[in-house]
Amino acid sequence: MKTSFYLNRLAGILLAATLLPAHAALNVLSCEPEWASLVTELGGDKVKVSSATSALQDPHRIEARPSLIARTRNADLLVCTGLELEVGWLPVLLQQSGNSKIQAGQPGNFEAGQVVARLDIPGRVDRSEGDVHAAGNPHIQQDPRNIAIIAEALAKRLAELDPANASTYQARQKDFSQRWSSAMKKWELQIAPLKGLPLVEHHKNMEYLLNWTGMRVIATLEPKPGVEPSAAHLSSLLAQLQRQPAKMVIRAAYQDGRASQWLSEHAKIPAVSLPFTVGGSDKAKDLFGLFDDTIAHLTEAAK
Repeated sequence: MKTSFYLNRLAGILLAATLLPAHAALNVLSCEPEWASLVTELGGDKVKVSSATSALQDPHRIEARPSLIARTRNADLLVCTGLELEVGWLPVLLQQSGNSKIQAGQPGNFEAGQVVARLDIPGRVDRSEGDVHAAGNPHIQQDPRNIAIIAEALAKRLAELDPANASTYQARQKDFSQRWSSAMKKWELQIAPLKGLPLVEHHKNMEYLLNWTGMRVIATLEPKPGVEPSAAHLSSLLAQLQRQPAKMVIRAAYQDGRASQWLSEHAKIPAVSLPFTVGGSDKAKDLFGLFDDTIAHLTEAAK
């Protein structure tokens, strides 16, 4: 009798379990690693997230491989920078995926660049001037103040797409905001000595970081955005630095280091490789590590 009772009870539990609605994690594809990290902070186990690019890839130029098209096809939410950063490859992914949920203008398409103030908006666009973005400089993840703003907007979007877990996204965003605010107070103390320091940058992709730290660009390795420096240009830069010294030359981890190393050796200034995004160094494992490591590199070079 008891055996029969427990077997019937177990069968009832199993049947009820099969009738409960299965709530799969929200499938999120980010264009860049920083947004994958932010989605993880906000979504936890309610999201399944991957990035289309890695920290050691130029986010302007990647190949729309079949495996990436498949991930795009299955995404519930696409999180990208926008501002023309992905213009060379994202339209192909969207077209080939056939995923109506994540097309431009749909709730499943989130552009981080639309919710923050932009730098370097050109008065006119002339392609002879190199890789110029009409909507402004897209490398917004380099300023932690932008991350805080984007986190709030992104948490709202997650809640809209997944209302069953809205309270989770709201709670996680609140927790992230508190931790981020505390970290920013620490970082702002650490960057105070950097204000006004002159430097050379490889490419105009550090403007948000430099705007936040107050560091000053006096020269750029690339003669035009996206155009690698020639020997003549490097020699000209060296002559300029003899008149107007810089404290360091900086580049993103994904960029070729040969030009900055040449200038470093000849101008006797440190060449600094910055992680640029999550995964760009061993210590930049998440957004907090990204800024911890970036500031550590800059302050060490400034000494």
